[in-house]
Amino acid sequence: MAVKLHRSAFDQARELIRDGRLVRDERDDWSEHQPSAANENDFIEAHGIAEFGKWHLGIDDAEPEDAKARYKFPYGDFTKVHRCALLAAESRAGQYGYRDIELAIAHLHGMVEAAA
Repeated sequence: MAVKLHRSAFDQARELIRDGRLVRDERDDWSEHQPSAANENDFIEAHGIAEFGKWHLGIDDAEPEDAKARYKFPYGDFTKVHRCALLAAESRAGQYGYRDIELAIAHLHGMVEAAA
């Protein structure tokens, strides 16, 4: 698996945080706040797979361009960045050794904390 930082998603997340489009939720809230598979499919139908991808900080070049599986490490709900999503993604990125993604997420997490 060739997972790397999805730069356009990182840029979008930074912009959303700067604009105040974020949720300062708790670490364990992501299981309740993350979009369902049906929500993901609805978003893709309305906006396309490329826009879906911009809500994920990792991209897996081994997966087809039109597959949801190509995108890893979601950070929000298609409208706002969620602190809980960043915390979950940061932990998983570190666990799997995706250092570039882990550092990018740590930066975003710092931006969220500074915005508080």
